Amino acid sequence: MSRFSFDQAWHTLSTEHAMRELQTDIQHGLKDHEAARRLIETGPNELEERRGAPPMLILWQQFTSTMVLILIAAAVISGFLGKPLETAAISAIVLLFAILGFLQEYRAERAMAALKQLAVPLVHVRRGGVVEERSARDLVPGDIVLVEAGAIIPADLRLIESANLRIQEATLTGESEPVEKHSMAFSESNLALGDRRNMAFMGTMVTYGRGAGVVVATGMHTELGRIAQLIQDVEQQTTPLQNKLDQVGKLLAALGVIIAGLIMVIGLLRGETLNEMFLTAVSIAVAVVPEGLPAVVTVTLALGAQRMLRRRALIRKLPAVETLGSVTVICSDKTGTLTENRMTVTVIDVAGHYLELVGTAQHPAPVLSDPERPTLNLDNQPLSVGLVLSGSALCNDASLKPDPETGRYLPVGDPTEGALLVAASQAGVDKPTLERVVPRIDELPFDSVRKRMTTVHQLPQNRAELPRSLHALEHLTEPYVAVTKGAIDGLLDTCDQVWFHDQAVTLD
Repeated sequence: MSRFSFDQAWHTLSTEHAMRELQTDIQHGLKDHEAARRLIETGPNELEERRGAPPMLILWQQFTSTMVLILIAAAVISGFLGKPLETAAISAIVLLFAILGFLQEYRAERAMAALKQLAVPLVHVRRGGVVEERSARDLVPGDIVLVEAGAIIPADLRLIESANLRIQEATLTGESEPVEKHSMAFSESNLALGDRRNMAFMGTMVTYGRGAGVVVATGMHTELGRIAQLIQDVEQQTTPLQNKLDQVGKLLAALGVIIAGLIMVIGLLRGETLNEMFLTAVSIAVAVVPEGLPAVVTVTLALGAQRMLRRRALIRKLPAVETLGSVTVICSDKTGTLTENRMTVTVIDVAGHYLELVGTAQHPAPVLSDPERPTLNLDNQPLSVGLVLSGSALCNDASLKPDPETGRYLPVGDPTEGALLVAASQAGVDKPTLERVVPRIDELPFDSVRKRMTTVHQLPQNRAELPRSLHALEHLTEPYVAVTKGAIDGLLDTCDQVWFHDQAVTLD
């Protein structure tokens, strides 16, 4: 029994109070021997999964449906009647049905197990006053964890330090926009998870800034662990197709018995022998069974499962393909999360010019196929388009990372900045190239007060070195240029000119 209260409203406690509750220290963290004792007490920091069915049980379950039992009975009876061809055909169908179902479920179980065996992420934790890398499995309540942009939160944390920290919580709350975090306590104890700005939850990702937090819950005691527990507690139910096949099997079995009985009675009334009429009745009952139906259904579902797998959706049980196909309406208020969960730039609207990016209206492009082959030619666009795209790439902390599986480039970092970077790359505006020509020498990070981010860049002495997208700055006499992005209401208050028809014009 753990002595830690995992149901504590940690967001209502000050950082000092939380430290006292967890008997830890911000500057030094836990000592190794204390952390080891707590690990024994609370268990490893990982989500528990109920043990999957063993292979023999998975195979046995393939023979328990009504239709398969009827086919097995039909095969046995055909063998007694001296019909080896029918016996072999029905047996082959039963084996095909069982093997396809077994392989699908067994592969799915193995795939799920393989996912859990992936390399356990390493985290930066402060132990005994020293920051070191440790496995996330070894975290215990009271550990001081340091996080930065790109890090996955390894456990539920009460934040104690926050420097422009923003965390993507879509996996937990469904909110597609990153949430800005701080370390101040709240007075309300029943706040929704998305409103607990001083907490960081297991499984979410840091998109911007850095911070530190004290571990308040690990493993199945985290918010993500509670969701996993709810999922595992859901009782398995048969699908509509399984119900229909079960009904058809029972109906055919009943009809076969009735018809066989009638034939036998009629034959006996006409003076036929009992032995001959019994064999005839059994043959008719066997003929009623649709031997090909389970095979057709199984092959169809297997093809559907393979198509889903090519789209990176693993189907654990074949009938689930039919269930997914029966869905007619999905009700949700988080459409961005259900689709790509990535921001996309669709339109560039500058004074006097409106441009819709190629492929973004009907088919958004939140990722980049090939940065060497831009889809937007800046030679045919006014200078303002290249200027805004260059500013989007320069005043930006995101990056593009190649995906080895698809060959495409995925944005890493804040979703909004990633979308701006992809849009710039579509026009051939390469961020590393820009930063070599106009390096960043200073910056003011985004914060909730200014509502904007500013970067300062040094211009080359020879303006001819400026790339095509920055030709608008050729006649600038100052050695530096500042790029700012943010909320329009905040920007308008600090601007007195607008770029219009390739020149700066005074605002009205």
